[in-house]
This record gives sequence, C-alpha cells and structure tokens, in this order.
Amino acid sequence: MQVTVRLFAGFRIGRFKEETRQYDVPVTVKQIVTGLGIPEAEVGIIFINGRNASLDQTLAEGDTLSLFPLVGGG
Repeated sequence: MQVTVRLFAGFRIGRFKEETRQYDVPVTVKQIVTGLGIPEAEVGIIFINGRNASLDQTLAEGDTLSLFPLVGGG
C-alpha cells in the first residue's frame, strides 16, 4: 500500500520533506513514526488527509500523512 509521508520542521533533518512510501497493510501512524526513527514523545500534530489523527490510527491506500514536531515558545 502506498502512503505519502510529509515531514515538517526538525523532522526533515536527515530524512526528507515528502516521500511516497510502500507499507504493509495494515499500518498505523505509530508504526510509520517508529520506522522513521522519530520518538513518539516528539510528535506534536498528526494529520491524515488534512484531518487530525492519532498515533493509533490506521492508514489506507493513497493517504497522506503529515507529521509536525512539538512546538514551544513564549
């Protein structure tokens, strides 16, 4: 199954900006995050096809997963 993964901010460092990747069915956001070497605790915002999602959500063929790190500031 093909899923487009979009990484933002610091998640891009040493990885990629956007890439369509092949995954076994079923695959969860958590499995993709782990496979990319991103610590779960650093994930701030998750979108699947532009809608809020969670780490436990399962993706479908052709989905676009967007991952944003936690953002701090004051």
